[in-house]
Amino acid sequence: MQYWLMKSEPQVFSLDDLANRPDRTEPWDGVRNYQARNMMRDQMARGDHILFYHSNCATPGVVGIAEVASASYPDPTAHDPASDYYDPKSDPTKPRWYLVDVRYVRHLQRTITLAELKSHADGALAGFPLVRKGNRLSVMPVTPAQWSFILSLES
Repeated sequence: MQYWLMKSEPQVFSLDDLANRPDRTEPWDGVRNYQARNMMRDQMARGDHILFYHSNCATPGVVGIAEVASASYPDPTAHDPASDYYDPKSDPTKPRWYLVDVRYVRHLQRTITLAELKSHADGALAGFPLVRKGNRLSVMPVTPAQWSFILSLES
C-alpha cells in the first residue's frame, strides 16, 4: 500500500462533495500535469490511502482521508469539447491523460493547516513535497512516516 496527498480547491470539489457522491466515489479528473498524471497512471493502486487537501482557500490544509478506488484509466474529459479539461491534442486511441476513482473514507477531526505542516518542514516533514517552496503539484507521494506524523497532529 502507498500513501498520497491530493489537492482540490473546495469551491470546485470539496471533501463534502466527495462524501455526498453516490458510493462516496468520484473520478479524479482534470489532472493536466505530466508528473501528477504519471503517479496516478503508473503508481497508484486500488486501496492506496489519500490525504485529501483543500487548496486555494482561506485555510489550506488536510481535511480528510480518501482511498484509491480503481486502477487508472483514460480521463474522458480530455476528449470532451464541453469540458473545462478538454485537450484537443489528446488522441482517444493514444490517451494522454489518466485518472483514478477516489472514495471518501472520513473527515479529520480538524483541518491540519499548511502553516502547521510547514512548521515541521525541518523535522518530521523534511523532504515532504507539500512543504517545499514552489511545489504546485496536485498529486504527491507521502511516506508511511509522514502519513503517521500528519495524522498524529489531528487531535
